[in-house]
Amino acid sequence: MDFSFVFLLNSALLGVGLAMDAFSVSLANGLNDPCMKKGRMSLIAGVFAFFQALMPMLGWICVHTIVERFSACEKFIPWIALILLGFIGGKMLIEGIKGEEEDCEKKRMTIALLLVQGVATSIDALSVGFTIASYGWLMALISALIIAFVTFFICLVGLVIGKKFGTKLAGKASILGGVILIAIGLEIFITGLF
Repeated sequence: MDFSFVFLLNSALLGVGLAMDAFSVSLANGLNDPCMKKGRMSLIAGVFAFFQALMPMLGWICVHTIVERFSACEKFIPWIALILLGFIGGKMLIEGIKGEEEDCEKKRMTIALLLVQGVATSIDALSVGFTIASYGWLMALISALIIAFVTFFICLVGLVIGKKFGTKLAGKASILGGVILIAIGLEIFITGLF
């Protein structure tokens, strides 16, 4: 495939499809922290965008180097996503059920938790490396960057929506956010197995 409108459109649509899990997690993060500042929102969206670009490139590299070894690990991807998102969502759910009202400073997400979310929501994008395997290195990189760009803006939208409703839902927002994360983990797990 050459650089063309179809290539750009395919990459953008791939970005939209891959960003849906990150959008949902961003929505949950916004619900959980309605006091989030713009800089923090940009950081969260940037981390999700980074991982959504990194994973297809890693998949592309695997196809061109160690495809036999990677295909043996591919069956574990749904399990990893389920465990990571289930843990994070369960923690949010328990905090919401306990009804522990925290001020905005205490609710702030740690970098470690954000990185875990970034990996969990983008791990299925490794397989995209197989779909872009016919691209040259530069085209694969441009496709990954388009995916990152699309993901960044979709995640910002999720954070804004989550913040808006998080303020209105007050104490119940973390319950809803936890349920959303667990549902995403289950969806990735079920689609990965079947």
